Amino acid sequence: MSEATAEPKSGAVSSSGGGGGGGEMSLKDKGNEFFKAGNYLKAAALYTQAIKLDPSNPTLYSNRAAAFLQLVKLNKALADAETTITLKPQWEKGYFRKGCILEAMEQYDDALAAFQTALQYNPQSSEVSKKIKRISQLSRDKKRAQEVENKRSNIDMAKHLEKLKSEMSEKWGPEESWKEIFSFLVETMETAVKSWHETSKVDPKVYFLLDNEKTQTDKYAPVVNIDKAFESPHTHSSCFSFLRQYADDSFSRAACVVAPKSIISYPQVWKGQGSRKWKHGQHDGFFVQFESPSLRQLWFIPSSSEMGQTVCRDPEVLDISVHEVLPRVFREMLPKS
Repeated sequence: MSEATAEPKSGAVSSSGGGGGGGEMSLKDKGNEFFKAGNYLKAAALYTQAIKLDPSNPTLYSNRAAAFLQLVKLNKALADAETTITLKPQWEKGYFRKGCILEAMEQYDDALAAFQTALQYNPQSSEVSKKIKRISQLSRDKKRAQEVENKRSNIDMAKHLEKLKSEMSEKWGPEESWKEIFSFLVETMETAVKSWHETSKVDPKVYFLLDNEKTQTDKYAPVVNIDKAFESPHTHSSCFSFLRQYADDSFSRAACVVAPKSIISYPQVWKGQGSRKWKHGQHDGFFVQFESPSLRQLWFIPSSSEMGQTVCRDPEVLDISVHEVLPRVFREMLPKS
C-alpha cells in the first residue's frame, strides 16, 4: 500500500468510450495510468468521471484522494478520504489516505489516530507501522519546535531578576526609588537576547541610564561601543578609564555592559583566574554586567542550538569579583558612618 499509488483494477468501472488492444479500459484504469505517469490532474478528472457513473465505489474516492494529495488540494483530498471511510468503514486504505493527507497538513496528532485505526484493520501492514513511527517522531519534533519558538518569542527577563529586587530594596528603599533602574536592566537584557536570537550575536556596548534632569544629552549618548576593549590589557584599561569618566560626566544613574563571550577569551587571563573558575567553556553566549554606585551584578547568558534555532538559556549569576567584564564603572558609594 503506497500513498502515491492509485488502486489496482479491482472494482473497475467501464468507460463509455472505446478502448484498445483487445478490450475496453475503464475510466479508473485510465486514471491509474495517468497517475503512474505523474499526470495527477488528468487522473483526478478521470476518477471524477468514474465517480459520476459509480458514486458509491470507495476505491474511486480513495484514488482521487491520492491524486488530490499529489496536487496539494488537501481539503478536497481529505473530503474524499472521509467519503472512502464512510462507504467502507472497515477498509484500512481510507484511514491510510486520511493519515497521509493530515500528515501533509502537519496535523500530526490526527494523522497518528488515522494510521492507528488503519493498523487495527490491517495489523500486518509494515507500511502503516512505519507511518506511525514517523508521525510520532514528527509530532514530537513539532511540539518541541513550538516550545523553542515560544522560548525565543516570549522573553521575560524580569522573572529571572526577582532576587535582585530585594537587593535593590535594601540599597535604595521603596520601589519607586529603583523601579526605573530595574526596568532599564530588564529592557537591556531582553534587547540583547532578541538580538542573539535573530543574529546569533550581540555587539559589545555599554548602555547608560542617563539622568533626565542633569545629563547634557547633546553631548552624552546612552550607548557607547566597546568593540576594541578586549584586544589587549592596555585597551581594556583605557576603555575602563574612559567609561568611568563618562559615567561621572554624564551623571548616569546606572549602566549595563553587554559583551559576547567570544571576544573576551575566557577564562579571563588578565586576572590569572585559571580555567577551574570558569564552568561555561562549552557554551557560546554573552555577558550582561550591571553597574551602579552601590550595586553590581554579573550574568552569563548561555546559548544553544535547538531544532535548528538559536536559543538563549536562562541567565546564570556569576561572581563579579572573579569574572567581571570591566572593573567598577561607577565610583563606589560608601555607606555613611
